[in-house]
Amino acid sequence: MSRSGYDAVVDVDDEVLISPPFLSLSLPYTNLFLPQGDLGHTDLREDLEFHQSNFSSTTNLNKPSGLPLPATASSSAGGQSGGKKLIWTLGFYSQFFDVDTTSVLQRCWAALFPRANFLDVLEGNPDLYGPFWIATTVVLILFLGGTISDYLASTGRGNFAYDFRLLSGAAGLVYGYTTFIPVVLYLALRYFGSESANLLECWALYGYSNLIWIPVALVSWSPIKILNWVFVGVGFGVSVAFLLRNLYPVLSATDRQTSKVLLVAVVALHFGLAIAIKVLFFAHGSPLPGGKEETGPGTGGGDGDGGDKQAMFF
Repeated sequence: MSRSGYDAVVDVDDEVLISPPFLSLSLPYTNLFLPQGDLGHTDLREDLEFHQSNFSSTTNLNKPSGLPLPATASSSAGGQSGGKKLIWTLGFYSQFFDVDTTSVLQRCWAALFPRANFLDVLEGNPDLYGPFWIATTVVLILFLGGTISDYLASTGRGNFAYDFRLLSGAAGLVYGYTTFIPVVLYLALRYFGSESANLLECWALYGYSNLIWIPVALVSWSPIKILNWVFVGVGFGVSVAFLLRNLYPVLSATDRQTSKVLLVAVVALHFGLAIAIKVLFFAHGSPLPGGKEETGPGTGGGDGDGGDKQAMFF
């Protein structure tokens, strides 16, 4: 019918809603209001009026019926979501960097000033973009700060020479710690029965915990030893508190004794990182052999072999 999609209303005083089968076939989605009495004496042309149906507003016609999608629809949906990514393809790794700048900045802020659990901030989408660039920035600033520290320590002791072993040492320390410690922790958690352990989340936690070392490295080149120790101590305290706050719910999934051991291990390893940063890059008067802060006039320093020696960091 040309009036399909409309409600048919009989213009009479006493009305009753009737939905006979034969009308449901000829008037789809139509409500027919008829008077009580003999239906055969109703003049539809005179007594019926049509108005816009409200059926579509009360029923979602596009709602899936629970039946499987057609083959064409399911294939197109599968094409949009993407197939299985293989580990040797670039697409497999690109999914770990699928994050925008706003999200990275929010996560950096949450790492420095934590108010909620960082795993909640990740919203089930841990990324490696932020951890990679944070670690890279820490490496470059450690090299810069260590170079400035060496220059201040060698002032007046001959020509200064850059030591690019600082750069390789910073890269090995930061990248190695951020990459392998989370892997070891993840394997330990899985071994002791923690089903909630996630390797990407462990990488994200350790990667964003390195953020505090950027301002620490910027100010720790001072020749005042006690001040450098204070800065490094602040960096250690902020970063280890961030790790413990967010790792504790995961570690507590194991038995009580195991969780204590893992907590102590996390703190001890992070303390080792802090000491390594202080001693290897900002150690005025370093006890390491070959340190040029021990050379100087009257001790074999100057233009000779002692003046050219650089501290051995790795």
